[in-house]
Amino acid sequence: MHVGLNLTFLTPGDSGGMETYARELLAALAKRGDVRLTAFVNRSAAAAGGPWAELADQVLVDVDVTNRIQWVRGEQQLLPGLARRAKVDVIHSLASTAPLWGRIPRVTTIHDLIYLKAPEAHFGVRALGMRVLVPAAARRSHRVIVDAASTRDDLVEHVGIAPREVDVVPLAADSASPVTGTPEGRLRDDLGLGERPVLLSVSAKRPHKNLPRLLRALAALPSGRRPVLVIPGYPTPHEGELWELSRELGIESDLRMPGWMSDADLEGLYALAVAFVFPSLYEGFGLPVLEAMRRGVPVACSDRSSLPEVAGDAALTFDPESMGAIAAALERLLDDEALRARLREAGVLQAGRFTWEQTAALTVESYRRGLETA
Repeated sequence: MHVGLNLTFLTPGDSGGMETYARELLAALAKRGDVRLTAFVNRSAAAAGGPWAELADQVLVDVDVTNRIQWVRGEQQLLPGLARRAKVDVIHSLASTAPLWGRIPRVTTIHDLIYLKAPEAHFGVRALGMRVLVPAAARRSHRVIVDAASTRDDLVEHVGIAPREVDVVPLAADSASPVTGTPEGRLRDDLGLGERPVLLSVSAKRPHKNLPRLLRALAALPSGRRPVLVIPGYPTPHEGELWELSRELGIESDLRMPGWMSDADLEGLYALAVAFVFPSLYEGFGLPVLEAMRRGVPVACSDRSSLPEVAGDAALTFDPESMGAIAAALERLLDDEALRARLREAGVLQAGRFTWEQTAALTVESYRRGLETA
């Protein structure tokens, strides 16, 4: 089977979880003997190189993806003709939008309906585009892939897609071996952590991540036993609001938001953290939870959207709209060593149930269903 991977969205180093998905899925598909891969990439991805150049045939979609109009033009006008000339059997679009026409069967991964469930996450032209293009891609594709059953249910309820047209294909933690972490002492000095316990929350500073309630929960803990909360992740305009809230709550000295961190520093943070907390209101999958579990870090997370599917019984879950529930979960993790030990062991086992080989196998099954129904 000749599979065309629609990577017109991809700006290496700036596409977040969707880049991880593209890299890992492509590598896992390339290991199989039943698919041939052609990657359709924009100028930035072609110039940067990556597995799409090393493990697949590469075809340039000659657009500047930082320009939203060019990106849409590349996907909607140029890609169908390029795919036809490359003689692919199926086009798999990996980033929730897809070409809406053409004779070649189309399979589309829709990671979430964040444009609908958490509209404040997008704005301007991007927000308008997602509201139009994602539902259209879902309706015009021959198969739809989602990361979690909760997103399938959202598509059924809000877009009107029949459940039988949707395949649930879970993701997995990063397949690369973790780098050697920065030594704890150096990290504590660099971040001014002293000898205090550390709570880690790897998260973009965006409203649906629910970080204001996490800060209020932190403030509710007794000051003498309060840990330092470290939130690495790329900065956004929302970060200023979080700092202002921390000052109002009197916990500015209990908060660190270091922005981008090297892989070694992040690995060191996982190693020294007493627990990982993830209070998001909406996630298409929730890879940060799986990444923490893989490393044996006890996890407390929201009980919303896809997170219960990812965490199973290996995390302490809470109502993310209740500051009291979040605070209670934090206190349990901080005070109960036996609970932390149980969650460490259960988390490693839970993370091990998700593999990119399984993701690739289920994806190929979806391709076959798409070909059968085209």
